[in-house]
Amino acid sequence: MILMTSLTKKIALLGIITAANVVIARTFLIPIPFTHGNINLCDAGIVLAALLFGSRAGGVVGALSGLLLDLISGYPQYMFFSLLAHGTEGYIIGQLGQKRQWLGPLAGTLVMVTVYFGADSFLYTVPTGLVGIPLNLLQGVIGVTVGYLLVVGLNKRLAF
Repeated sequence: MILMTSLTKKIALLGIITAANVVIARTFLIPIPFTHGNINLCDAGIVLAALLFGSRAGGVVGALSGLLLDLISGYPQYMFFSLLAHGTEGYIIGQLGQKRQWLGPLAGTLVMVTVYFGADSFLYTVPTGLVGIPLNLLQGVIGVTVGYLLVVGLNKRLAF
């Protein structure tokens, strides 16, 4: 019989959150014209993992979700930018969001938007990067809102 430690349970749960996050984000994917990017719900799962389990969990779920989502969605040119954008976003949300739940998601979203501006500007043009800013902000706000509502709902039902 294998004894399942709390670390094993946490890793398994984060794997499930990552997989669910990728499936949900892929299901509700809206392409953004002129930017080669998309709006999705990837940020919701990142907020969930970061606020419930902390910065490392948020970073891991963010990095893996971003990379895998781009890989299976036909945006391989963004894979490593998404790993950086969403991994850093998750880490920052977990780091700052533990004490001030509004500050972490705000800072994390701004970092995500900044990384994607850089990615779009590098891969295409600076005007393409500029077009993506409001749309990436919209994605961040929607994802943070959905993620925060999930955190509130789960905190009421589960004892973490």
